[in-house]
Amino acid sequence: MADPITGSLLLGWETLFGYLSQHVVTCLIPAFFIAGAIASFIKKEAILKYFSPETKKTTSYGIASVSGAVLAVCSCTILPMFAGILKKGSGLGPAITFLYAGPAINILAIVYTAKVLGFDLGIARAVAAIVLSIVIGLIMMTLFPQHDVETTKTFGAARKAAIACADTRPRWVIPIFFISLIAILLVGTSALDVFFRLLIVYFLSMAIAFLLIYYFTRDEVTDWGYEIWDLTKKIFPILVIGTFALGVLAFFLPPETFKPFFGDNSLPANFLAAIVGAILYMPTLLEVPVIGTTLGYLSGSMAKGPALSLLLTGPSISLPSLLVIYRIIGAKKTLAYAGLVVVFSTIAGFLFGNFF
Repeated sequence: MADPITGSLLLGWETLFGYLSQHVVTCLIPAFFIAGAIASFIKKEAILKYFSPETKKTTSYGIASVSGAVLAVCSCTILPMFAGILKKGSGLGPAITFLYAGPAINILAIVYTAKVLGFDLGIARAVAAIVLSIVIGLIMMTLFPQHDVETTKTFGAARKAAIACADTRPRWVIPIFFISLIAILLVGTSALDVFFRLLIVYFLSMAIAFLLIYYFTRDEVTDWGYEIWDLTKKIFPILVIGTFALGVLAFFLPPETFKPFFGDNSLPANFLAAIVGAILYMPTLLEVPVIGTTLGYLSGSMAKGPALSLLLTGPSISLPSLLVIYRIIGAKKTLAYAGLVVVFSTIAGFLFGNFF
């Protein structure tokens, strides 16, 4: 039997290898291309009109809270997009709302949760994720008002200039371009046969190439490449290191250690579930079998309150993603964001478990 150090390192490498093999090609690469395109091709007014600090809050937070519903993404995939919209002049609150809600309410995750764990838990997850994302975004905006002040100063003049600047491209080009990129992400992460996935991705790639050749300048395409590289070198190394470290940690502290503490809907049980969800890295959809089988929700070993608490933290934050968020917005904002997610997930789980 291997000694603990060797065993932990082997588990760390296994976790990292599984992450790279399952997510880099199908999730992360398309996500980096989408994030780079956001920074390069979306007009400033498209972001500033809806996510700007000057935008009506009901509009900006409403759009941000549901914008991830069409993307089958996990926290690692939403991070480049989060960095992209911040770089483009988004207010902190709407960006945080988008960051939290994106992986929490994607359609695949909600449908899968409802099908495997029960309709009530699936609906509770969707509603709670939308509500909590808005609340957390508003609190973050209140806690760190200087971010929006600086953003308004930096992008105020640019917003007016961008709105006044006319785009010579047909209006349909940019939407079709992004729809094609998102379609590649969705198809790559789908359960379709490999042949059909490759075939669809091929035709979508050809469509993107056609648009780039005929409707974008060489400088725009070059700028897109620079944006992709900038995001990749900033985010990818942290994800790799964090995922390996999480695998090592799992050797000494497996999830089964906490199973005896998840059997009721008390505040401590919900809080512990939220903490476990905040530490563990769980790719989207993986949280369902972890809760249903590993933690015993389907067998009655785990109460529904802690199950919801973990569903609200696990997909949205994790140790690797928090390390990346720290690189993007700094230590104070990251700690505040993580704390708010854990606290409100605990409250939501407690209310759901005891009153619904």
